[in-house]
Amino acid sequence: MTQGAARPQWDPRWQVCAEALTTEGELVERSLIGLLEDAETLRPMNGTTPGETVALLEYLLAICYASDTYPATATQWRSWVEQKYPLDRAVAWLAEQPADEWDLFHPTEPLGQNALLAPFLSQHGAGPAQVVIEHVGDYNQFFDHHHLEHPDPLPVAEAFRAMLTQHVYGPAGRARVSGKETLGPKITNLAIGRLSSRIRVIALGPTLGETLRLNLTPSTSDPGEFNRTWTTGKQERRGFLSKPDGRAVSGPADLHSSLGRSILMHPTETPQGLAVDRVLMGAGELLALQPSDLQDAVYATTTAGKKKPLWASAARAPWRDAHALYAAVADADDPSFVNKGMDLYGRLAMFPGPDALPGPAPLPVRTIKLWAVGLATKQTTAITWVSGVFPFAPGLGAQLERASRRGSRIAEYVATSLSKAAHAAWLVAYPNPKPSDKDAQIARFDARGQHWEATEAPFNILLEKTAAGEPVHESLLDYAHTVTMTAERFLTECLDSLPKNSQGYQARAAALQRLAYELASPKAPAELHEKEA
Repeated sequence: MTQGAARPQWDPRWQVCAEALTTEGELVERSLIGLLEDAETLRPMNGTTPGETVALLEYLLAICYASDTYPATATQWRSWVEQKYPLDRAVAWLAEQPADEWDLFHPTEPLGQNALLAPFLSQHGAGPAQVVIEHVGDYNQFFDHHHLEHPDPLPVAEAFRAMLTQHVYGPAGRARVSGKETLGPKITNLAIGRLSSRIRVIALGPTLGETLRLNLTPSTSDPGEFNRTWTTGKQERRGFLSKPDGRAVSGPADLHSSLGRSILMHPTETPQGLAVDRVLMGAGELLALQPSDLQDAVYATTTAGKKKPLWASAARAPWRDAHALYAAVADADDPSFVNKGMDLYGRLAMFPGPDALPGPAPLPVRTIKLWAVGLATKQTTAITWVSGVFPFAPGLGAQLERASRRGSRIAEYVATSLSKAAHAAWLVAYPNPKPSDKDAQIARFDARGQHWEATEAPFNILLEKTAAGEPVHESLLDYAHTVTMTAERFLTECLDSLPKNSQGYQARAAALQRLAYELASPKAPAELHEKEA
């Protein structure tokens, strides 16, 4: 900035901060107020990455809570969804807030940031790539991260969304900042973000408005404080001289707007408009979350037998664990389920199913999908976003759980069979292998990668047919036939590289026979035996 120039201001309530699709398919730009004003004519959010989309939805949920726009009971929640309760109160609350309180570049109260970092920004800050999860690389940032020094400006709307994403999903590691020369030694310790360690499930309606209503947790308590900035409000902030215990959240507005990072961004004017050219980022808040703060969590069992919220994996797509998600719905749909109505799945189970008696009650919601999103990491490095969209139909939780569980088991069994077939080919093709070459040699015939990539589509079709009310067993037979036929083709293609000689033909025959044997084995899922019936 030149000396004497006016201080840049940017207010996401009124400035463009997101792109969204209208229900007619038109791509439009909207501010925070615009998103809420047009929530009934916009589709669910359309961010650059799944994590960015979730982070923006989290922020909109926090605004709804802060403006007292949320239901008090599960019964009222259902009414809000079915009758499209308006979000006008949230719009009015946003519009009435003082402009200074929503300025991203306010000198002492920057929105979503920690102004205590200001004295250190010029000397210790890095380029704006540091605030973008996907651009950092290893979050042990004391290593040679030259790319973080590049000052290429980041458009301010992108920087705002990246900041929100860091607060929610920032990986663990060590920040590129000196604790000794700034706010204290613990400023460098980047804790794992609130949603980084687990799959977040969002109930999607046909519009943004319905999506927000579906994901508003009913509460009769105070919503807690909206975390507008680090240095204001009643919420006592942590220090950085020592690691504090995680604090309890004061309510849902506090939870969904928590500041998982200490961030400060520096503005610059470019020919294309306002941008960010320097960022300083360190540790943020630590939360002590309770089960009530995990309304959407789906639990799975680790190899050690411990139950924990389902986590993201770069090697395992979410659809392979869809049965865990549907198990949560099916459990909540059971009248004997103790916590019915206490979490997202209990509330979804309140909608009447296809066997409900006709009457004057509002029509059930039948267009809900469950969107599972997670950030897969390897130690301190963000690897990839994983996501999957799964259909939900009221009253069909048990059928969807069965279809997804059996479908996943079939896919797992076929993958194991392909692995055994590859090993059979290797035994013949490489009679005297070097131990160090074994893995690479077997990989030549291993079709599991193609199998997993190709199975997602028929698995989704299986779920869509089940959600539409088609018989689960018949749909599973069609699915099993598709998966096995495709697996046989992939194995045959992998074997095509074998030489056209006696040894090659024997290796090919051994692999195909082993696959056929495994698929016909009594240990195989029953649907594989019936697939041709």
